[in-house]
Amino acid sequence: MTRETDKGKSMKLYSAPMPAPNPRRVRMFAAEKQIALEEVMLDLRQRDHKSADHLTRNSLGQVPVLETDEGVMIAETIAICRYLDAIQPEPPMFGSTPVEIATVDMWVRRIEIQIGEPVKMFWRHAHPATAALIEQHNAFGESNHGVLQRSMNWLDQEMVDGRTFLMGDKLSIVDVAAVTIIDFAKLIGMEPLTGHERVLAWHGRMAARPSYSA
Repeated sequence: MTRETDKGKSMKLYSAPMPAPNPRRVRMFAAEKQIALEEVMLDLRQRDHKSADHLTRNSLGQVPVLETDEGVMIAETIAICRYLDAIQPEPPMFGSTPVEIATVDMWVRRIEIQIGEPVKMFWRHAHPATAALIEQHNAFGESNHGVLQRSMNWLDQEMVDGRTFLMGDKLSIVDVAAVTIIDFAKLIGMEPLTGHERVLAWHGRMAARPSYSA
């Protein structure tokens, strides 16, 4: 997909296909904003993200990276999504008022630490797919099952008021961040939704959105 500009250029997203959760986060966000991006897929198994070409885009050798119409490279998913939100303000997904903006930041931080960290630690230290890449500490990795379950218990209780989305009645970047992390956790065998009926219902609402398959 391509978003044409007045100069005839287009933004490029240097990305990776499923199951990579961070590129998917940007794809979902862009779909919700109805922004089309030219997506350049990198093969992570072939270490394309560590190539000399890609290191000029992101010295950390990570994806995704957004190349703007002006040729500026933006890495880190939340930074990319903030840029997309700024160039296409409707619908606002980072909040509209000072309180909403601060609350979005609070919730993104909570999701990334409370849910994202145990998923990342299990993936790095207990999953066979990463065994050849780093030194694993399996007992530590496995212990993150319990950490994630406690975090999911907390999130489920937060939704006891019947809210539609994680911050209330409006979809935000928080929902996109959470669903991509939770889906990756499911994929690698962590079962984050089991026993969490409110989060499960929210997940169903997210899965029904067209952006979910982006």
